[in-house]
Amino acid sequence: MQEGLDRFLIYLEAERGASPYTLRNYGGEIGEFIVFANSRDVFDWLAVRPQLIRSWLADLHRQGYHPASVARRLYELRSCFRFLQREGIVADNPALFVHTPKQPQTLPDFLNIEQIFELLSLPDPATPLGQRDAAILEVLYSGGIRRSELLALKVDDLNLVEGEVKVFGKGSKERIVLIGKPAVTALRRYVEDGRPRLLAADANPPRRPPVQLFLNRFGKPITSPKTVSNILDKYVESAGISQRVTPHTLRHSFATHMLEGGADLRIVQELLGHASLQTTTLYTHVTTGHLRNVVNRAHPGARETHDD
Repeated sequence: MQEGLDRFLIYLEAERGASPYTLRNYGGEIGEFIVFANSRDVFDWLAVRPQLIRSWLADLHRQGYHPASVARRLYELRSCFRFLQREGIVADNPALFVHTPKQPQTLPDFLNIEQIFELLSLPDPATPLGQRDAAILEVLYSGGIRRSELLALKVDDLNLVEGEVKVFGKGSKERIVLIGKPAVTALRRYVEDGRPRLLAADANPPRRPPVQLFLNRFGKPITSPKTVSNILDKYVESAGISQRVTPHTLRHSFATHMLEGGADLRIVQELLGHASLQTTTLYTHVTTGHLRNVVNRAHPGARETHDD
């Protein structure tokens, strides 16, 4: 079974342009299914039945996995079986006969503008790590990009004169995101000062400098998504923000603030890199305060004074 998974991962990388992050997720999570199947004396893809997959999903549910995580694993398994069918390894896709777990309807978490400004003000602009962290936070929020897209950024992807960043999203789809002046300033300071100082900290510099934009304290490219989350966690704690904040929270905040500011939904869809407009509609929620402001401005009966 592992050989079939390995072939699937090669296909994802070579033909679908999957990122290292995606390959790691697919390999690890489908690998979990293989371990589960082996524990039930199933050692061949041909022997997998829908009942086995349902038992695996039920086991994940008992372990406390979020329904979205369970659904993602089922999607990955379906994709793997589609590949195995294409290669003639299996005749059927048993994962198609397993229903996707029902997802709770939850609104995306986001920070208000005051919290965002507080967060962005915290990195120390005098140190190379502070300059790097400021650039990371600014790009995540100002560009609304994903954590995986941030890690894939190269120096040549920046056009600071025009305030543009070239991003490679899911499926290696390229798009241009626009960033504001604070993000441009933070990136320029990091590229011109902080990044060279981090490169100089590399005790064993390679023959060619790394092309990746963001470097760690040793002058090596940041490759772990966890590193980005840890950087964000440090400043969230310093800002005294009690709610859980992830890199995706900054993406949610970007979309929410854009829509509340009057941006067209399709423009936000393009900036976020969503293939479907339906995905972007998740961000059309608005805060109670924003609703109240709109009503106060637009509804005659809500005004404090009335014209005679």
